[in-house]
Amino acid sequence: MSAETVTDMTAEEAGLVFVTPAAYADEAYFDAACAVLRREDPIHLVEHPDFAPFHVLTKHADVLEVELHHEQWHNAPKPVLSNLEADRRREEQGDLLRTLIHMDEPDHRAYRQVTADWFLPKNLAKLDARLAELARESVDKMAAMDGRCDFARDVAMQYPLQVILAILGLPESDYPRMLQLTQELFGAADDELGRGTSMEDLVAVINDFFVYFTALTEDRQANPTDDLASTIANATLPDEHGAPRPIGLMETISYYVIVATAGHDTTASAMAGGMQALIENPDQLERLRQDPSLIPTAVDEIIRWVTPVKHFMRNATVPYELRGHRFEPGDAVLMSYPSANRDEDVYPDPFRFDVGRKPNKHLAFGFGVHYCLGAMLARKEITALLTELVPRLRSIELDGKPELMKTLFVGGLKRLPVRYELTS
Repeated sequence: MSAETVTDMTAEEAGLVFVTPAAYADEAYFDAACAVLRREDPIHLVEHPDFAPFHVLTKHADVLEVELHHEQWHNAPKPVLSNLEADRRREEQGDLLRTLIHMDEPDHRAYRQVTADWFLPKNLAKLDARLAELARESVDKMAAMDGRCDFARDVAMQYPLQVILAILGLPESDYPRMLQLTQELFGAADDELGRGTSMEDLVAVINDFFVYFTALTEDRQANPTDDLASTIANATLPDEHGAPRPIGLMETISYYVIVATAGHDTTASAMAGGMQALIENPDQLERLRQDPSLIPTAVDEIIRWVTPVKHFMRNATVPYELRGHRFEPGDAVLMSYPSANRDEDVYPDPFRFDVGRKPNKHLAFGFGVHYCLGAMLARKEITALLTELVPRLRSIELDGKPELMKTLFVGGLKRLPVRYELTS
């Protein structure tokens, strides 16, 4: 679609997409709503009876500014949009998790350092051979499927799951359980994927994570290995006297959860959405066939195009003026990454999928101190898959209707039926 397809939707109607899980499953409608807001009301107040009021930032420049001013804009108390029921529960009982996305400085920097070495380029380079092997196995699996598969479930969801859980050091027998829990967590708003839509259902999912990862922590503390799970289980931070102290159980379990879930679900969404984009833009697939050197730029275009993380919230700590609007301490903003990544002021022809797009200053990984820790790993995984798959694809087309999951936070395709021919 393009911005020209926007109808007579009002800004008030457009703003409701951010509190409507089904809107994220209808890309054309969601994109149209964001285009209205970018043009008419880029700092839009959303008022809905089920949510505390918040402003939506739909322009790239505004999202970037807030990301860069982390001292004035905190993640706490609410880094992700939640309804009033969830807000009340948090105020009464505290957060269900305390991950990096919940933290501000100085805790954020300290806890990020616990695993930062794992994601340094020199250490990720050690994974190159394994990523290539897994990519080859994924395409071989497609070749054995008689020319038809659900690319989202059979390929895109499986490959990054194997990568991140292997880095953690989990046994392959536990992979299906981790996949189920991840989908129940991020797909809580989707009738098909979620365990249920109530707060109690979400609490039950997180409790299951706690049970699993508590046992893992106890095992790695007793029998440490060289995997990421051992690093997290045995992590320490200096106390007020500089002596090392173990990190808390809440922070330990939360660390596992964010690595195991965000570390594969977002990459899977990018892979599936990228394949759909290549199918629907066959000229771009042909460009990759003819010039594999475009794969790195194609990867960033895929990530921009899909933008698996739909938003984060930030909360003003001081009076702050942005685009003529004055925010007061306690005011909340939702940073819409899909909208920022379609901003006409930043991207020439933003609704065109272009594997050679340069520059491509997308915000799909965030920016500033909260820039995604696993961004380089995600790029490497998608690169490895495209490097293996594109030369072997004789043809590929849709074999049914793609379906997006309903969500407010993280999501992408839950189905991508395809028909294809591969070389051996």
